[in-house]
Amino acid sequence: MKSPGSQRLENLSSNYFSTLNEKISDLVLKGNSVIRLDIGSPDLPPPTKVIEQLSITAELPSSHGYQAHRGSSSFRQAWADHYRKKHGVDLDPDSQILPLIGSKEGIFHLSLALIDPGDLVLIPDPGYQTYTAGTRFAGGITRFVSCLSGDDFINSLGKIPTQDLNRTKLMWVNFPHNPTGSTISLDQVCQLIDFSREHDILLCHDAAYSQVVYGEYKAPSLLEGNVLGDNIIEFNSLSKSHNMAGWRLGMIAGSQDILQKLLLIKTHADSGQFLPMMEAGIQALKTNQSWLDTRNLIYQSRRDLVVDALSSLDMDMEKPSGAIYIWFPVPGKLSSEEFTSLMLERYMVALTPGNLFGSRGEGFIRLSITAPEDQLQEGLNQLSKGIQSIR
Repeated sequence: MKSPGSQRLENLSSNYFSTLNEKISDLVLKGNSVIRLDIGSPDLPPPTKVIEQLSITAELPSSHGYQAHRGSSSFRQAWADHYRKKHGVDLDPDSQILPLIGSKEGIFHLSLALIDPGDLVLIPDPGYQTYTAGTRFAGGITRFVSCLSGDDFINSLGKIPTQDLNRTKLMWVNFPHNPTGSTISLDQVCQLIDFSREHDILLCHDAAYSQVVYGEYKAPSLLEGNVLGDNIIEFNSLSKSHNMAGWRLGMIAGSQDILQKLLLIKTHADSGQFLPMMEAGIQALKTNQSWLDTRNLIYQSRRDLVVDALSSLDMDMEKPSGAIYIWFPVPGKLSSEEFTSLMLERYMVALTPGNLFGSRGEGFIRLSITAPEDQLQEGLNQLSKGIQSIR
């Protein structure tokens, strides 16, 4: 019998969190209680009005048919209004915004739309795994750029040989950053834009955490400053910003030409989004956004709890100004995977090994603060025991 698997699958590895879910399910079946501080899935709900809108629209008989691949005009307009209010950016909802079934889907499909075998793609290291998976699935060549901070990433770009830059088709950036939580300023945004223009590289910004920020920090959009040229696109999502990870409501904004290419892929890969979901998304974007400040204060309190606890154990780390993660070094002489396995199997705490995000992530752990404070405290108590056991 001929092998049913394509050679493209050889460019993909198993999804870490899918495998982790199976391990945790086995532990739970054996009577264990596992504290999950691994995946970045918000534990808090979206506003009540959002849920009510979903229910209201779902009860209409006309709401259950196929929708346009470009989504509803009102959903696109809601995103345009959001960018105008928050970033001062004017987007044409008909040509510069394309809804996605979560930004992850669009990030993966963009590589299929733009990358030919042999094209080079610049990817932050550590960084979100889908940038790498999409590139390799399309046959592109990955060039990893150190991204332990915003300054580190920009400085590392300047060290890339000209011959590599001449072969580069697109570059991924992601701030606030997953997994480190590092951020950038508007001045640094301009540096990234100037770099991409100089070398004729498409600049792709994954802004999934742009509304999860702390203190006085405000995350800039790469589309600010009337820079809507053909070399810039930005992904966004309601997953982290509005506690709607499972709803799969994302978008891409920017270059009309790039959006049309991605749309062509989507017309073959999906059949649009559920109308009640889009109506709920509109409600999420147009409702009073002050609730986000209250939500971010909850995350900030959790962030401080974790940083204080780890600091008391002499762990050296940065206190992030954005995102929902704490990035800290592996204690002792264990690898990232050895330490996370120890914590899960012996102490029933799930964490994410840093090497999942690239070679520069080895030696680090990502801890997600998307758990209630009592669970978070118990997880930290167990984490303390784990750290002390290997010192």
